[in-house]
Amino acid sequence: MKVIFKLMVIMICMAAAVQAQDRPQVFEGAEIIPITGEAISNGVLIVENGLITAVGEAGSVSIPRNADRFDVTGKVIMPGIVDTHSHIGEGDGGDGSASLHPDVRILDTIDPRSSTFRKALSGGITSVNIMPGSGLLMSGQTVYVKPKPADTIEEMLIIVDEETGIYGGLKMANGTNPLRSNGSPGTRAKSAALVRKMYVEAQEYKAKIEEAADDPEKMPARNLQMETLVEVLEGKRIVHNHTHRHDDILTAMRLAEEFGYRMVLQHVSEGWKVADEIAASGFPASIITLDSPGGKLEAINLLNKNGRMLEEAGALFAFHSDDPIVDSRFLLRSAVMAVKEGMSRDMALRALTINGAMMMDIDDRVGSLEAGKDADFVILSGDPFSVYTHVEQTWIEGEKVWDRENPEDRKYATGGYEIFRASANQHVHVEGH
Repeated sequence: MKVIFKLMVIMICMAAAVQAQDRPQVFEGAEIIPITGEAISNGVLIVENGLITAVGEAGSVSIPRNADRFDVTGKVIMPGIVDTHSHIGEGDGGDGSASLHPDVRILDTIDPRSSTFRKALSGGITSVNIMPGSGLLMSGQTVYVKPKPADTIEEMLIIVDEETGIYGGLKMANGTNPLRSNGSPGTRAKSAALVRKMYVEAQEYKAKIEEAADDPEKMPARNLQMETLVEVLEGKRIVHNHTHRHDDILTAMRLAEEFGYRMVLQHVSEGWKVADEIAASGFPASIITLDSPGGKLEAINLLNKNGRMLEEAGALFAFHSDDPIVDSRFLLRSAVMAVKEGMSRDMALRALTINGAMMMDIDDRVGSLEAGKDADFVILSGDPFSVYTHVEQTWIEGEKVWDRENPEDRKYATGGYEIFRASANQHVHVEGH
């Protein structure tokens, strides 16, 4: 009987634990910045089963009776930051054996236990576009992930297309970088010609598939490079095109318009010189801001007024870290520097969140605090644009994944770079972390 009684107690405790996990979570008292609406000075955010179920002013939102309630008075809650261009995860891409590697997948090289993901969490980043490098005309396929604790990369993926299983874009580059790698072209003109040639081949491959009409005997031999580019031509996979000089920006747009593919212009250091042209093209721009000089001659005209000029022109743009160029911990600071150069506060916040989500086709899930979206948010100690503000907590899908009060977490926000050089095998997956 004692054994039976003990088993019953264990089962009751387990059931209670499961029930507790299923309880709604209510965050009360903070200023809430939903992005797609006005800021709420005394807000309530309700989360259930990993999704946002309600956002509103205190007193206007019905609070479930069985909820776990969190008093966050004096804090600021905003959506998790969306980083549209990063190299965290310790992956790599195409090599010098050829100039174009559309078949290479960064997915196959990322270390899901890399401490660089915790660095991103300490900066409030909850969605990220991880890229291969930009040393080639096509360095491979990017991947969109949530940097939450995981044992496999599959647990981190943000699926863009459920039917095809596409989970990222295609990294392309022009300008100086592809000219200096082994097996790459020697001129900008040849670079554009090689890209054009491969897309023509992809158009022909696509036509053969359509003519085959699902007849196996008529189908062309499987070609992984062409399959990727057909996804691009069909609009299922977005090109993320590294480009700096204004003439290279125009070339990237010219090629995208010729072949009709969707594209995000990455970096656009001299975007301010052709802001009107970028806006008129409809291609969004993923930009970077820097707080110190340096880098290559190609980017010498990178000015932090870039964002203001793009905003005034009416272009869609977002901020990125290009980590390790800008440390993921400091991406929020990019918006601060842009505002200092004249960008509006509202646009700076959008450029950290919903704009980037739109560029990655994930704005139906993340980028703003709205009912039905993933409960990805950041709790800040104060005004997002204050130098005294810290990220205090980062939440992904209703789970707290980083907490500044946790000493182990805190060191990723305040420690030196030796933290991120530690062996990935030392990273321990803590339940509920």
